[in-house]
Amino acid sequence: MKDLIRANKGFIAFLLLFGVFRTAVADWNPIPSASMRPNLLEGDVVFVNRLAYDVKVPLTNNILAHTGEPQRGDVVTFDSPQDGMRLIKRLVAVPGDVVELRNERLVINGQEAQWGPVEQVMEPLGDHKVPALRVNERIDGRMRQVQFVPRIKTPVRNFGPVTVPAGQYLMLGDNRDNSADSRYIGFVPRNLLIGRAERVLVSADTLGNWTPRFGRFGHSLRD
Repeated sequence: MKDLIRANKGFIAFLLLFGVFRTAVADWNPIPSASMRPNLLEGDVVFVNRLAYDVKVPLTNNILAHTGEPQRGDVVTFDSPQDGMRLIKRLVAVPGDVVELRNERLVINGQEAQWGPVEQVMEPLGDHKVPALRVNERIDGRMRQVQFVPRIKTPVRNFGPVTVPAGQYLMLGDNRDNSADSRYIGFVPRNLLIGRAERVLVSADTLGNWTPRFGRFGHSLRD
């Protein structure tokens, strides 16, 4: 064993450094579900900046230093406070914000989101497609496209009002009726934030025949 390690010490050092890089500096995250449609699709692989908010001890959630403040509208990867599963959602509210959903419409600190034109599309749901509605949501000076699937039965089309506690954040999926987010798992403490998703690196149609979606390569996720 010692001879094996000695003969491959350069490769082992590379693996260790690569592991530290992925757990402390930058990472990539495949998108496995529909919770962020239409902005992120199943088969996208996103680049995650792990230094956007904090420097952490590698392989832990122990914060050494803050490098930036999470902002409303950021697309964030984090460990679920419910079961530790890695998730990716949109950060919609920061500590001290008062948040509610009124029949799907987001309200932050009394400011109601403005919706743009409504577009009807057919979206995959299980092994079939169902009608969905997409709108441009404008709030707090930022805009993103969000989606609603009326056929999905969900108890959280109305939610709150709730006040985000100190040191925690509220996350929502852009696919509002098909996302297990803070309405179900609760607020997300800062130490569970992994990083900010910056852009789509590569993408393939995993629901079809795995055809590369070249038009999504390099697509920015910043508003």
